[in-house]
Amino acid sequence: MIHRIDVRVIAPVRDTEVTDRVVDAVENLFPNAEISQKPGRVVGEAHSMEAFSERLHEQEILDTARREFFARADEDGFAFALKKQAAFQGLVNFAVGNPDELGDVEVQVTVHDPDVESVVDHVAPPTEEGRPIDPE
Repeated sequence: MIHRIDVRVIAPVRDTEVTDRVVDAVENLFPNAEISQKPGRVVGEAHSMEAFSERLHEQEILDTARREFFARADEDGFAFALKKQAAFQGLVNFAVGNPDELGDVEVQVTVHDPDVESVVDHVAPPTEEGRPIDPE
């Protein structure tokens, strides 16, 4: 199944941070993102979440990812926030509660085709006893 999505990743750059490190943080989780630097932030644009999905599988956090995706989902897409420090290390750590002092990495996914639930199921499939369930 073909998924048509637009992924926008926005990471704030604080005065105390090196912009290249923030770029690295975004590229660690979204290696195919096209990065642009704006005053005070780094913006990445991508059309795939394959590498991000692989990381979710490796870290065995599919259920957590699904919860976060659906918590901020509507018919047009979904959004979630990630801890920047973990992203520097190539790890997915969802930001919940108070924002980090360095600012959280905001990810907005716009789904064009087929629908939000199908894209979430592809990126973070449902699990049973911690194992991904193959779609019928």
